[in-house]
Amino acid sequence: MALETGWVLWRRYAPHALMTLAQLCYTLMYFITEAAFNRGLNPYVYITYRHLLVAVLLWPLAYYHEKKLRPKMTFMLFLEIFVLSLLGVSLTLNMYFSSLKYTSPTFVSSLVNTIASMTFVIAIILRMEIVDVKSLRGLAKIAGTVVSFAGATTMTLYKGATISCPWKSPIHIHGDGGNGSVKHESWVTGSILAVASCICWSVWYIMQASSLERYPAQLSLTAWMCTVGGIQSAVFTVFMQHKPEDWLIGFGVKFWSVVYAGLACNGFTVFVQLWCTEKKGPVFVTMFNPLTTIMVAILAYFFFGENLYVGSIIGGVVVIVGMYMLLWGKDRDQEHKTSKEKELEPDCEKQAKVSDVYVVQGDFETTKLTN
Repeated sequence: MALETGWVLWRRYAPHALMTLAQLCYTLMYFITEAAFNRGLNPYVYITYRHLLVAVLLWPLAYYHEKKLRPKMTFMLFLEIFVLSLLGVSLTLNMYFSSLKYTSPTFVSSLVNTIASMTFVIAIILRMEIVDVKSLRGLAKIAGTVVSFAGATTMTLYKGATISCPWKSPIHIHGDGGNGSVKHESWVTGSILAVASCICWSVWYIMQASSLERYPAQLSLTAWMCTVGGIQSAVFTVFMQHKPEDWLIGFGVKFWSVVYAGLACNGFTVFVQLWCTEKKGPVFVTMFNPLTTIMVAILAYFFFGENLYVGSIIGGVVVIVGMYMLLWGKDRDQEHKTSKEKELEPDCEKQAKVSDVYVVQGDFETTKLTN
């Protein structure tokens, strides 16, 4: 009886537990990566190694698992994958993790929540999204987008007063073992890089949806993007960093930050998100994103001695509120669309039956005339 109850509870709450664990993986990534950057790891080298590692791990699985599903590679298809890799891997992530050197994990993780609103606006511009301004769900999507952008603007332009941790942090991630005040000296530069990376991510999400129709092998597409993106990042790094020692990461925190990001964030969490999307839908998965922001803020302040800033706290809360308003509107849109499709089904059945009756009558009359 106890085992049955436990199994029922697990089946019911497994998606919730796994999505929470996935957000924890992302949370730890911010601090492990920041620690590696503070000890000299170059962000461009980090992105290059991380995605080439994932590509090496994914290609054998993709090759055997999607043999029949993978379409033939053409020049136009490769060009599309090249642009996808640029927007989703090399350009975007290089800007994103470079912004971490200038701002803070709390700021960066908060700004990611604006991607849903940015994607929504770009989709409207491209006429891929229709908004019914007369309905409550349409107004919620518009209001949520405006609120999210207001929060992002607050975070970017208003740093605010510093809230320092009142006690000595138990864990030091800074290179000199100091506190949070030794970092984040170019906040505006980091903010611009973070916002630009979120815009690129939004465009990538829209492009990815259409690319999957032409290249339905998801695992192979991910492997291609990691490979091409890793090579793009390597070329970019060669131009930006001329010191050969930047490529030598050793086997300390630099090495393990690359391994952790590759296995935990590009491997485990992607699998969890795909599984939960299949079980519960994309809205359910997106709803857990702000959890990373909350966990990052708690760990940053209480355990790692990071300074919090009033602007980041206010802006982060506003962004999360706006994101949930947008998601609520999107969820109601999906429900409305589903209900309309169900209403149309009986009408189609009635029309089909009427058509059958007319066909039968026509056949009967034809038979009578023949006789």
